[in-house]
Amino acid sequence: MEDEATSVFEALAHPTRRQILQDLKDGELAAGQIAAQFHATGPTISRHLRVLRGAGLISERRDANRILYSLVSGRLALTVGDFLSTVCPEQVVVREVRKRRSANTAKGEAIE
Repeated sequence: MEDEATSVFEALAHPTRRQILQDLKDGELAAGQIAAQFHATGPTISRHLRVLRGAGLISERRDANRILYSLVSGRLALTVGDFLSTVCPEQVVVREVRKRRSANTAKGEAIE
């Protein structure tokens, strides 16, 4: 089974998918709007969207006959942040604080 970080980094490996994420930073876009930004076929863009969705970086919703895509809040930052905290000493403190907050939240304690 592939871990979550691997799927995110594989999704980020292609420049088209990185551009799609950048295009979605300002809000939801229809599949046709996304496809119009690239010199690629519809099926190719659909495949890129499927990879991003599979990595948990974007979500989709249907609106009549349109499919609208949006970023999944925080997913990219958390995944990249977790990776950085394992290789960059400066990020270790951030990782430990996040773990403590998560543990406190699970226990029902207030976060200050």
